Amino acid sequence: MKKTVYCCVAGLLSIQAYAQVGVGTSTPNSVLDVNGKTTLRKELRVGGTSAQAGNPGLNGQVLVSQGEGLPPVWKSLNVTFMEEGQYKLVNSYLSTDQTGITTLSNGTLGDSVYKNSVGDDVTDTSKGKWIKIAGLENNFTIKDGRNRLTYQFQTGVEMKSSSPTTSQNISFTCGVFRNGKLVAVRPDKISSTNNSEKGGIQDYIFTLNYTEQNVPIGAHKVEVACRKINASSSSAQFAIGRNVSNTNNVSNAFTLESMMKIDLLEYVTYEIN
Repeated sequence: MKKTVYCCVAGLLSIQAYAQVGVGTSTPNSVLDVNGKTTLRKELRVGGTSAQAGNPGLNGQVLVSQGEGLPPVWKSLNVTFMEEGQYKLVNSYLSTDQTGITTLSNGTLGDSVYKNSVGDDVTDTSKGKWIKIAGLENNFTIKDGRNRLTYQFQTGVEMKSSSPTTSQNISFTCGVFRNGKLVAVRPDKISSTNNSEKGGIQDYIFTLNYTEQNVPIGAHKVEVACRKINASSSSAQFAIGRNVSNTNNVSNAFTLESMMKIDLLEYVTYEIN
């Protein structure tokens, strides 16, 4: 019994002298060195003194290091914690273009194709004579098969009637192609309004929004292409994503530029594989 007490006292003296305690290790490298799993049953307080207990933090706060030699502090972070089954934004791709499409202008009739289907090939002229907006091409890789791919396309469209006092119109369509296959399309029409003050010029904003689900894993290329369906007059000028002429004071390539934004969202799961 005396021997046991002696050993305990010696151990306490050793701890006080070196001010280091090792759990699971005989050579602690700090005041408390734990080599193994740690279970904390109640609150964790930091920043205390010999006269006052530390701060336990508030609900939702996280413990943040301030660097070597400084105590950690509780911080409120503006972070949204995702629940299982939700979708989180993984990547966004944004591209713009001011070159646009000018080859569908006066002297060019439409292709007279009024219907498209998902999966149409961009090079199949029987499905329409598509012209790509080169600056909007995006390449990326999908790593999770449970996903959502959202497209947001916007561009300016401009026509100039062959006669400022004559109402004319042009039907057109723009689509999104993934790996050369159509995934989203929207037809539209622009009409001049006898606007002699603007020299027969009419501007219009075209938008196309669409979301694909569960796009296959792998590399993908997304492109935007447009085509002219028909026109009331073959001599009307027409441009997509830019102005029909740089000599007018109505618009310019900047105000009519094209924009494409792609958001890739993936499924949130906390399953352990």
